Amino acid sequence: MRWIQVFATVVGVVTATASNSLYLPRQQEPDYSQLLDQLSEEAEVLVNSTLVTRDLASDYQLITNRWSQLETPRPTVVVVPARESDVVVTIKFAALFDIPFLVYNGMHGSVTTLGRMDFGIEIYMGKLDNIQIAADGKTAAVGGGTNAKKLIDALWAAGKQTVTGTCECVSYLGPALGGGHGWLQGRYGLMADQFVSLNVVLADGSLRTVNANSDLFWAMKGAGHNFGVVTSATIKIFPRVYTTWAIETLMFTGDKVAAVYQAANTYLLRNGTQPVDVINWSYWFNIPGFDGPVVAFYIIQEGVSTVNPAYTQPFRDLGPFSIEPATGTYRDVSAWVGINLDAPPCQKAGLSNPRFPVYLERYNATAQAELYALFKTITAGTSPFANSLFMFEGYSMQGVKAVADTSAAYAYRGDNLLTAPLLQYTPAGATRDAQAKEYGNQLRQVLHRGSGRSQVHAYVNYAYGDEGAKGWYGADAWRQDKLKALKNKYDPNRRFSFYAPIA
Repeated sequence: MRWIQVFATVVGVVTATASNSLYLPRQQEPDYSQLLDQLSEEAEVLVNSTLVTRDLASDYQLITNRWSQLETPRPTVVVVPARESDVVVTIKFAALFDIPFLVYNGMHGSVTTLGRMDFGIEIYMGKLDNIQIAADGKTAAVGGGTNAKKLIDALWAAGKQTVTGTCECVSYLGPALGGGHGWLQGRYGLMADQFVSLNVVLADGSLRTVNANSDLFWAMKGAGHNFGVVTSATIKIFPRVYTTWAIETLMFTGDKVAAVYQAANTYLLRNGTQPVDVINWSYWFNIPGFDGPVVAFYIIQEGVSTVNPAYTQPFRDLGPFSIEPATGTYRDVSAWVGINLDAPPCQKAGLSNPRFPVYLERYNATAQAELYALFKTITAGTSPFANSLFMFEGYSMQGVKAVADTSAAYAYRGDNLLTAPLLQYTPAGATRDAQAKEYGNQLRQVLHRGSGRSQVHAYVNYAYGDEGAKGWYGADAWRQDKLKALKNKYDPNRRFSFYAPIA
């Protein structure tokens, strides 16, 4: 699709994953060969990019380089576990010597709190990527380091499907621990709603199976990065219902912004009742030859070869300068919107990629027009932020809202839209970083004011880092109290406190 190709060459965007962590004062580092001696034969330990021993070295840059270069953690040691027991040994070793640790998975989490880690152990989960479908076909056991694309393909080959993140290059579990949005959530709920049980290594190195009988299960579904390392998850899977999917991509100039998003409210969102088989998704980004960012508006439908004109015609009537339909399968959807595994947005290009998320119930057409004008100014001409974009994700919500709001730490089931500017730029020091923060929050506040709310609802997997625990996990006192009580019970020393910490 031509406009997807243009988008992919101009700007990068991915969904986020998340990590687990500890922050303590620096101690003298031990002899890591002692740790290696306790690990399985396939495990690895690298200190400052040098293999401690064994001729098994992973690509150090590959397993340490993050998608966003803003406020990155700075581990001095990398452990690559090959078995669940290796994670247990590593956590116990870190606790013994008071060494900070942080789990790396897809490495797309970009919350600035990660930058608090200035030394310690990275636990790279990439070798724990096994997938096993149960004999009854109702569940699958998924290794803690499994990539989303690998899981999608394995289930597809077996005639199965489940809710995974939309971006193919992130991990499965990283987004899921923060709630996790996906193309199929209208049918089945959030990614976290698919958890049946989790194998979790706690801060003291103990291994627990966490399920509905555990008080920790609630917290793992939305705030899981704060409580342990998930080495594997047993999740719900479902028979594949439809093979065919369709999309229509409509491209608009900026003068159509208010009309486009008012039409989205009327014909798609429908006061929170968007049809279960329909997704609306859009980007704003700059391309050569246009005065200001263009609006790429995608209408995606499951189970058809052409998107129903009842959904597309109101947008065609607004006068897009390009209309491109396409037909494929579920495995094509991420590529249609430019976030497939091989696309430029999935590559780690040494850029800073902060996002400033805010959930909404509906589009405010007036606010959208104000937002566009500000975004155009920020990204105009030779601006260092010219390759930025704005993301608007409108998933179906039936499956999400069918789950009780009190059932999980994820707090925002009543919101129908996930929005965020992504200010992409080449790192150039603290002044540029501060400018990005200022602009990002200005953009977010336009949408927040338009929502009429007092509290920003922020998706933790897209978090910038300044939203705070009430923004990430909900401002209700009962939610905050419950999370803090569980934190005190399972991680009293705050070993997991680098990624969007509860306290």
